[in-house]
Parts: sequence; structure tokens; C-alpha cells
Amino acid sequence: MVNITLAIIKPDAMAARHQGKILDRILQGGFNVRGSRIIRMSKQQAEGFYEVHRGKPFFEELTAFMSSGPTMPLVLEKDNAVADFRDLIGVTNPADAAEGTIRKDFAASLGENAVHGSDSDENAEKEVAFFFARADILGVF
Repeated sequence: MVNITLAIIKPDAMAARHQGKILDRILQGGFNVRGSRIIRMSKQQAEGFYEVHRGKPFFEELTAFMSSGPTMPLVLEKDNAVADFRDLIGVTNPADAAEGTIRKDFAASLGENAVHGSDSDENAEKEVAFFFARADILGVF
């Protein structure tokens, strides 16, 4: 089933100028980019996006990091987009990520792990809507 997922190229990967290499991996993985932006989230935006993690020990560090520099949110479309993108990026900790995954190749640490990917179809819909109006997404709806 064709569906969408949200990807975010995070501030660490943007600062290291890896966004082109990461986009190439995404395209080589068979994904269609249906929306993209480059933004710098405010602390409030980052807190809103990661609201589900409020109260967890890493919340403050995560939201400070995500508002520390430019990010690139992307709407990706593919059969089984969520699961396939999670496979492409690898597990959260790059030290444990499989060889050839985006996090293994481009992430610096558990906290600065290069990319975000939605963890379910339901969350993908919510996360995409956080960054994109329907009119900004090509050919999905």
C-alpha cells in the first residue's frame, strides 16, 4: 500500500552538509519526495512536535537540539513508507545501527542521530500535518 511518512534531516546532518547525500539515499531507496522545506524550528515548535516525549529525561536536550539550527522536513511516499524508511535510517543509536543505514553512516551520537522518521502510519499523518499544509504536498491526496 502506498503511503507517506515524515522524515526530518536534523541540525547535525545539515551542519555537516550531509543533506544531499541523505536525500540521495532516500531517492535510491525508492521514495518519492512529495514535500520539502528548510526551516529553523523555534524551541516552542520543537516542544510541540515532540510533545509526546514531554517529561522524559531527554526532552529538554532533544528540543534544544532540534531548535539549534536548520532542519529539512520531508514528506516521503512509497509502498510501506513508514517501515521502509525506518529500515533505511537504522535504529536510534548509530553505534547499534546496521551497516549502510543513514544513521550508521551520518549520525554522530544517540542524541545527534542525523534524521527523524515517523514510527507509525498514524503518527506519520500527524507529523506531516505539523509541517505541511495539504496544498504543499504533491500528488498524495
